[in-house]
Amino acid sequence: MKSKIQLICRSVSYLLLISLCLVNQVGKAQDITIPVETKNNALVLQVNQNKDLSNIYIGKKLGNPAEYENIPGHYKQGTDYSDGTLNSAYSTAGSRNLFEPAVTVTHADGNKSLDLRYVSHKVTRTDNNVSLLSILVKDPVYNFEVVLNYKSYYNEDVIEQWSVITHQEKGNVILHKFASANLYLQSRKYWLTQYHGDWATEMKPEEVQLTHGIKTLDSKLGTRANLFQPSVFMLSLDKPATEDEGTVLYGSVEWSGNFRVDLELDNKDNLRLIAGMNNYASDYTLKPKEVFTTPAFLYTMSDKGKGDASRNLHNWARNYRILDGKGNRLTLLNNWEATYFDFDEPKLFELIKDTKKLGVDLFLLDDGWFANKYPRNGDVTGLGDWGVNKKKLPNGVASLVQEATKNGVKFGIWIEPEMVSPKSELYEKHPDWVVKQPQRPEHYLRNQLVLDLTNPKVQDFVYGIVDDLFTKNPDLAYVKWDCNTVVFNAYSAHLKNQSHFYIEYMRGLYQVLERIRAKYPKVPMMLCSGGGGRVDYAALKYFTEFWPSDNTDPLERIFMQWEYSYFYPSVTSSNHVTDWGKQPIKFRTDVAMMGKLGFDIVVSKLSANELKFCQNAIKSYDAVKSVIWQGDLYRLADPRVNSIASLVYIDDKKSTGVMFNYLVSNRYGEGSKLPVRLKGLDPNKTYRIKELNIYPETKTSIDETKSYTGDFLMTVGFNPEVNEKRTSVVLQINEI
Repeated sequence: MKSKIQLICRSVSYLLLISLCLVNQVGKAQDITIPVETKNNALVLQVNQNKDLSNIYIGKKLGNPAEYENIPGHYKQGTDYSDGTLNSAYSTAGSRNLFEPAVTVTHADGNKSLDLRYVSHKVTRTDNNVSLLSILVKDPVYNFEVVLNYKSYYNEDVIEQWSVITHQEKGNVILHKFASANLYLQSRKYWLTQYHGDWATEMKPEEVQLTHGIKTLDSKLGTRANLFQPSVFMLSLDKPATEDEGTVLYGSVEWSGNFRVDLELDNKDNLRLIAGMNNYASDYTLKPKEVFTTPAFLYTMSDKGKGDASRNLHNWARNYRILDGKGNRLTLLNNWEATYFDFDEPKLFELIKDTKKLGVDLFLLDDGWFANKYPRNGDVTGLGDWGVNKKKLPNGVASLVQEATKNGVKFGIWIEPEMVSPKSELYEKHPDWVVKQPQRPEHYLRNQLVLDLTNPKVQDFVYGIVDDLFTKNPDLAYVKWDCNTVVFNAYSAHLKNQSHFYIEYMRGLYQVLERIRAKYPKVPMMLCSGGGGRVDYAALKYFTEFWPSDNTDPLERIFMQWEYSYFYPSVTSSNHVTDWGKQPIKFRTDVAMMGKLGFDIVVSKLSANELKFCQNAIKSYDAVKSVIWQGDLYRLADPRVNSIASLVYIDDKKSTGVMFNYLVSNRYGEGSKLPVRLKGLDPNKTYRIKELNIYPETKTSIDETKSYTGDFLMTVGFNPEVNEKRTSVVLQINEI
């Protein structure tokens, strides 16, 4: 009944909004106000009598939509904008705009000016929660037009924004810049949180106050676009947002290739945010009637701090973007750190038995199972030659699948189909399939090169690698898809126009993934890229999870996983227990349980107590994993400012929670000296707290017979008793 009433109220509100806009148009000649509203926020556009389309507001939704007209700083008729401060919804170059443009072109006649004026708009409703606003703008002189799209997710407070560019000029038009979105923000000050890193040092945050001029976040790596800098960021208005306070915008470019985000603070203290594909080395020749669609720019905004913005994005991702975002995930044992390239069939059979003994769902065979002429016994040969290595696996992959089935576990396999080793049969047969400059020395990363996915024949080859594995092994249950190389010496023997390379490469990859998912829609696939080198919401349409970093030291992972959690829900984060770091097996397992649990250890070398602990921990994880994956995340103690890290996942009924606590400082006497205040509980409910993952032959110090109201736990708090003797503590919170 409540949801029906909300639906009726929202429908009435929407009709009222349209009526007010129509009244506004009648009362003020050609003025049109176009709001894009979500549950808590609004993005408002306005058309003036000259057909200029402007951003006039982004922020908290107003109760009376008619009052958007009263917002200071919106486009006023008769105002002199000769200084170029017009807050255009999609700024152009060569006409009136004096700041960074969202789109720049050279017309068929050589003219470089562009001016886009409003023509029309329409709203298409997918369902009760999702709406698409499409606004057509057109140059009054040239037959060139853009459709600006704003897809809103009401309950999640999320908007996706992209542009569709076409023309009917007498000849080709060159697109020099082609942003997805152009936002315009007004505040006293702006604080940017961005991320940087490298292999094994992913997701290092930096927060700075933006100063006048342009700050650009971008990548020119071609494939592993997020290796040095990911395409996600936060923007705080007025002051740095905290976990529970402040106004913050989260942004992300949904593109797995080169991206670019421009943040320009102008002379009037307004901030222009322009985001999309990177136009670096990518002038695009657009034929008449050809449609150029940009990737989406994704954003959510909250006036309740970072935690609320995270939960918005997590809910959106699970409901609308991640492959099988509400579904199950497989715990696994990976052979990589147990064997590296040195394995054969008998050794793998033993590891499959260990998989069953450990109690996880799946055995994952990593790199080294393929190639014969140039066997894959290291990372210097064989990549691209996907025939099973007959010496290592004389009975093929099928024998491993059968052995896994016999032991009651599933089987998965590693591939890196986009890449090729210079020493490989594939390279010898098809040198024209390789991305390289024809007259320059080859340059390698991890002793490999990139295959040219702009070429349809290469796309067929890459698709065939995956399809062949599944055709021969129908019970194959998991794929780890790696991508370790960036693009050096960018050149395609297939393309006639090299300026299209970076765009067409990524389009080619997506076409392959579309074909794979059309035939194999539900098979779990990990998005691996030497760590977090390719993590974005365009790729996660095709993958169930990603690999945050090759650095699996649990202490390092606490910080990495913490930062990833701002943008990606825990169900996507593959966390493995390995031998990295000096911490005990309990600490390593407790950290990995923050997301999707896996193991990459030598089970046979575990002590009896270590094995028993892991087995019990997996059982505990299976009992609470739905809360971890689908629950609301609340960060309680930030490891960058505290000696402990603490966070909790709470289910949607506020009846169950899982709280993770870790010691991150080994200085004497550090730990949880004071209670940690919980969040997200029902203040009127009563709860008991139970410790999980207790190491064999030890006892918990938690009194599990006590009960607490949600009000007490959120006001006073609860001490998990983390210290040098209890370096990690996992607690289950249950309503009674």
